[in-house]
Amino acid sequence: MTMTYELGETVAERQVDAIAEDGNRTPVIVKIGKPQPDPMPGGDWYCPRQVLGLGDESVQATFGVDSLQAFLLCVYGLRLNLAERAERASVELDWLGLPDLGLTVDPQVHQIAPPAPGRSSN
Repeated sequence: MTMTYELGETVAERQVDAIAEDGNRTPVIVKIGKPQPDPMPGGDWYCPRQVLGLGDESVQATFGVDSLQAFLLCVYGLRLNLAERAERASVELDWLGLPDLGLTVDPQVHQIAPPAPGRSSN
């Protein structure tokens, strides 16, 4: 049995550019829906996602133990899925020139936040 999902309420959306070899740019829209409890018996949570403009536009789902894990894994999976789709379509994807379309966040918190009281800034 194949489960179908609805996107529902969109909680995050991003437009990226698909750039063809000739330089032509077309928009690709990425939508992430609000995490929901998994409807399957004994299920945890799922986060629906949809990519418009780069092949299959069906709503997919990513699962996690709680809503935050489902959302974080959804973003991670989207980055990988978009890279795979771009390769198949022979296009480059771009969002503000950032690597991984800005879908990887690794802030250098220790460089922007002051040290906690009693701690050194090392």
